[in-house]
Amino acid sequence: MSSVLGRWKRPLRKGKLFRALLGYPGYVRDMYKYTRMDDAEQIRFADTYPCLLDKTAKTRVDSHYFYQHLWAFKKIHSLNPKLHVDVGSNVNFVGMLSAITEVHFVDIRPLNVSNVENLKSIKGSILDLPYENNSLESISCLHVAEHIGLGRYGDPLDPLGTKKAATELSRCLAKGGNLFLSLPVGKPKVCFNAHRIHSPKQILDYFSGLKLVELSGTDDNKRFIERIAIDILENARYACGMFWFTKIGDQST
Repeated sequence: MSSVLGRWKRPLRKGKLFRALLGYPGYVRDMYKYTRMDDAEQIRFADTYPCLLDKTAKTRVDSHYFYQHLWAFKKIHSLNPKLHVDVGSNVNFVGMLSAITEVHFVDIRPLNVSNVENLKSIKGSILDLPYENNSLESISCLHVAEHIGLGRYGDPLDPLGTKKAATELSRCLAKGGNLFLSLPVGKPKVCFNAHRIHSPKQILDYFSGLKLVELSGTDDNKRFIERIAIDILENARYACGMFWFTKIGDQST
């Protein structure tokens, strides 16, 4: 009984209380109508599962995640690394990458999947990655660094979390290697304990030991712009900056 009641309460916990409340009468009406149709299956109350927020005119999309995954995947695919290391990004993105190259997924919360070819899950922290200096030819870290040090995912509190993560990613990147990083950018602030918003110039400063190859991103209007002007992102409220860095020459961290 508790599980079915939890499913009935679930729409109320998704941040759209008024719309969810309006949806319950329609749900009951549709269920009654369905049970009166020819060939309808028997429906037990224990099996009911109200989904009240999905009747939308368009398919919902998170512009940050959709465009960052497409952007990074195309870059990585074209570069064709022998090994790609992802640090804490979206697991669907990581799974797709494993179809084109060997992937290590590093996170403080290991990925619990099995029998996925080319995918290895490693428990580890972005502040202490289990790799030698200058050892990784290809790294991604998408919509992760802005969370570090805020405790949201069980990590220790640290106001310098994002900066320290940048130092550690730079340390591991090989000379000539490629780092693909994305995170919210705009006018700096911390939204405790969800995320930080950094200015693009802050991020360039954090990765001062690397060379910026490309800056792309989505603006406040959710438009993806390849090779975006930095001023658009500097003045944004909640844009997504997509940074492609490389380590050149005799630079080391």
